[in-house]
Amino acid sequence: MSIAMPKPSEAVLSRREEIVSALRVIVPGEGVVDATNEMKAFESDGLTAYRQLPLVVVLPDNVGQVSRVLKYCHENDIPVVPRGAGTSLSGGALPLEDGVLLVLSKFNKVLDIDFDNRCAVVQPGVTNLGITKAVEHRGFYYAPDPSSQIACSIGGNIAENSGGVHCLKYGLTANNVLGIEFVTIEGEIVRLGGKHLDADGHYDMLGLMTGSEGLLGVVTEVTVRILQAPETARAVLIGFPSSEQAGECVASIIAKGIIPGGMEMMDRPAIHAAEDFVNAGYPRDVEALLIVELDGPKAEVDHLLTEVEAIAGENGATTTRVSQNEEERAAFWAGRKAAFPAVGRISPDYYCMDGTIPRKELPKVLAGMKAMEKKYGLKCANVFHAGDGNLHPLVLYDANAGELERAEEFGNDILKLCVEVGGVLTGEHGVGVEKRDLMPEMFSETDMNHQQRVKCTFDAKHLLNPGKVFPQLHRCAELGRMHVHKGEVAFPDLPRF
Repeated sequence: MSIAMPKPSEAVLSRREEIVSALRVIVPGEGVVDATNEMKAFESDGLTAYRQLPLVVVLPDNVGQVSRVLKYCHENDIPVVPRGAGTSLSGGALPLEDGVLLVLSKFNKVLDIDFDNRCAVVQPGVTNLGITKAVEHRGFYYAPDPSSQIACSIGGNIAENSGGVHCLKYGLTANNVLGIEFVTIEGEIVRLGGKHLDADGHYDMLGLMTGSEGLLGVVTEVTVRILQAPETARAVLIGFPSSEQAGECVASIIAKGIIPGGMEMMDRPAIHAAEDFVNAGYPRDVEALLIVELDGPKAEVDHLLTEVEAIAGENGATTTRVSQNEEERAAFWAGRKAAFPAVGRISPDYYCMDGTIPRKELPKVLAGMKAMEKKYGLKCANVFHAGDGNLHPLVLYDANAGELERAEEFGNDILKLCVEVGGVLTGEHGVGVEKRDLMPEMFSETDMNHQQRVKCTFDAKHLLNPGKVFPQLHRCAELGRMHVHKGEVAFPDLPRF
């Protein structure tokens, strides 16, 4: 594994039998998996280039068991890696050799649906699409829709603050979660938010937990916002002779004040791979394809479609095709949703990146990636959440031919370029282990020290998901040092705790 993980604790490894026995008391039956062959199913997540067996796998049935497992691990200095469906693309759920892999897949029930208050209460193992399936009979749905929505769990969505094709208009996970229940590393069960509005005068703890990548606590219950399905939704396919022109069209649509329900972009390699896989009706004679969806009242949608087609023409579009029924609209999106597995059919391996840039920089970044293809001798297929500048370049490589290191360097250069043009390292996949060592590209040492102080507040021993996000951890005592000058601390009038 080319990315270094924390050195395992020999003290923990030497007590493996004792630890497994203690965990079997807390989670009886088949809830503890310690056989090597059985644990192989958990050795990696969606970032399959990196694999590592955990110390032991634990699958609790209820929040009481989660609490007792975490309390036991805290008292015995045992690392814990929380895991949902294992679809993380940043190595966020990569196990540790000396750590308990705490798998929440048995937490898969929809607990309450409240249509009057437009919310649902679910366990973290419920899939993203499962929420929509539970409420669609009343004309409702859950808006964030990652491409992996058929498999990814809502708990993992919270860990990474996942988005999807409709996040441009309806927001990321953070904008659609109303409350959570989570368990601290000490075993304390905490509730944040719920069906009620946020109380005044409090820190945004829910916002802090959303996107915290399993470093602060283990989510055991989620309250989400559900929306009523729009009266009309239609999508248009727009083909361009270059990716740069497609990028300019995206910027023009937003500049016009139009906020589509979704606006996605694919380049030629991704278009052909998706069309071969799904037969969605994509044009093959274009270099870039936009899928733009407008939703709302029928009259508004019809008007906006006319506006978007005119803007596309002004930006050099060579083809447009508007969906004429729901089946055709679904087919347009089926190709985009299947883009990642489709690309998997044309390359032995691919490295899925995730960075976000200002929309106006899209042409420059696309040109930069073309130059990187020549530099590294590797191809790159591009699939973007174009409306909000969230890029998902797929670097194609062959691990058996020794190309992984080059693919990693290619991916690192893409992310560095994203930061250089005013963007960020991740839009929805998280930092995990994949982008961990790139954090200094975006944050100063002071920035990261402040982030680690938050980590210390929740997990002073650094037992929750260690080795992720921070390139170098400091002991909490180091971060807590105060500068004393001539016998006085800074700001002596402030209360000290």
